[in-house]
Amino acid sequence: MPCCRLRALCQYETNKLVRIQSVRLGSLKWSLNGAILLFICIMMLWNRKYQEFDLVVSSVTTKVKGVAQASLLGVRNMVWDEVDYSGPWKGKNSFFVVTNVIVTKNQKQGKCAQVLFHHYYDLCTYNLISSKTVLLTGSCVKFDVLKKTCEVSAWCPVETTSTPPRPALLAAAENFTVLIKNNIRFPAFNYIRRNILPQMNDAYLRSCHRENDSLCPIFRLGDIIREAGEKFSEMAVEGGVIGILIKWDCNLDPLMQRCLPRYSFKRLDEKESNKTLYPGLNFRYAKYSTVNGVEERTLYKAFGIRFDVMVFGQAGKFSFIQLIIYVGSTLSYYALTTILIDWLIGTSCYSAEVGQNYSERKVESVRDQEKCILCVSYIDENNLRLVKRSQKKSLQDIKPISVQPRKVNLQSAILQLRSQSENAQQRCLIVPSLHQKSDPNAKPRRPAWCLCDFCAASSLPQEELCCRRSEGTCITSSPLFEQLVLRRSLLEAVLLYQDPLSPSGKQVQTAALRHCAYRQYISWRFGVPPNDSHPAVPSCCVWRVRREYPSPDGQYSGFRPEMMTSMQACANGEL
Repeated sequence: MPCCRLRALCQYETNKLVRIQSVRLGSLKWSLNGAILLFICIMMLWNRKYQEFDLVVSSVTTKVKGVAQASLLGVRNMVWDEVDYSGPWKGKNSFFVVTNVIVTKNQKQGKCAQVLFHHYYDLCTYNLISSKTVLLTGSCVKFDVLKKTCEVSAWCPVETTSTPPRPALLAAAENFTVLIKNNIRFPAFNYIRRNILPQMNDAYLRSCHRENDSLCPIFRLGDIIREAGEKFSEMAVEGGVIGILIKWDCNLDPLMQRCLPRYSFKRLDEKESNKTLYPGLNFRYAKYSTVNGVEERTLYKAFGIRFDVMVFGQAGKFSFIQLIIYVGSTLSYYALTTILIDWLIGTSCYSAEVGQNYSERKVESVRDQEKCILCVSYIDENNLRLVKRSQKKSLQDIKPISVQPRKVNLQSAILQLRSQSENAQQRCLIVPSLHQKSDPNAKPRRPAWCLCDFCAASSLPQEELCCRRSEGTCITSSPLFEQLVLRRSLLEAVLLYQDPLSPSGKQVQTAALRHCAYRQYISWRFGVPPNDSHPAVPSCCVWRVRREYPSPDGQYSGFRPEMMTSMQACANGEL
């Protein structure tokens, strides 16, 4: 037993192929394979699937330049430089530019009437919002002739305006410029780069402009806003957030090395004031001074634009492992060719006969012993019945699972003509009537399932089969049964045709003649049996053949369909 298991391991299994000789199918196959190969190559080069990739690691610094003069309410003309409009409000990978201001001058700490930006009169009881932002004294004082508001302890006078000026006071910031310095690194390849390329010297940076050179690292703020799809004059009133996107898509292969930045711009905040509760971007800061020993301050509510610099990208380098993985993953695409051609064969592109021929040669159905399909032919029917074998029910009474037309066996027809030509004299003899029952050796007992009176009882349900579906004359009474199935000269000729060196005449064994008679009956009455089905010879025919060519010891193997996988099994005498 261990030796058998070891031999079972030393086996190789492969798929069975069916080669169809067709110019049309062959041309279609290679055309589809060529199209698939072209698609695979294009996608490999386009997406660089043959490379190993690494994500970028980045750092960003910015430097804004520009000077503007603004006339503020209650304040003389004021010059704004980088310290004033950008100064300390820089974040990580971002910078801020003030574009509009509301100024509240000469504030001192004390008590004064609160200003609420609601159209109410006698607002002493309206303190829900104010109590969260200022300290209430509990008194109600006049704000003007018609209004009363809560008294607060705060920097007085309190801020009286909430709407920013239009147009923006620092609209000149549109012409400010910013220098963006971006240093990147790809750790997997130990590759370092920055957006200020080696050939960019001081003279280049002084004269470069983005309209003429997309790699220029100096940007005009107005151009940034315009490329983001916005107007600087409108955005400068309430402020907003702009994203500066730097994408690095680097190819580090020696023959195709390329690693350059690509810039794009996009607004990140909600620009519609009527769609958001707090539109724009603003914050407050103050400048303090001491006048006559009293501390005062000037409060600035600054509106502006914040620019967030976001860097992303990847670098790729040739990797043999990645190439093999990609090639392996794309081999399955070639299955589309087989699927399409198989579909075309099964459609109207081919005749039903050709499609069925291809299907029969390509698909081989194998049934297990429990689902053995038997093929039954009756003399009073022109079709073949396919039934499932049953261990309890007579084969005569089993209902068919399908009915198929009988295919004529040309070899049987040729042998029939030969038999008739060689026995012309015997055809002149008196032919017994089909209605006669002249066999003197007929079984006296008629089984319940027999309809021709020539069948013998059997203990096996698969052997309980009659030659007829309805009562009538037995097929063994037909002269053709004598000529095609039982005639010794014909059986010897068939055996000699199959094996030219086989013994002839009296040297032929009776068992070989008996088995050949079974084959002759199957060829005559079944033609070409359907695939994966086992022809079942009626009991009357079996007993008639056995009486003509008996076994010396009286022992017969019987009907064993589980061992008959083809007509070759019939040739081996396993009926």
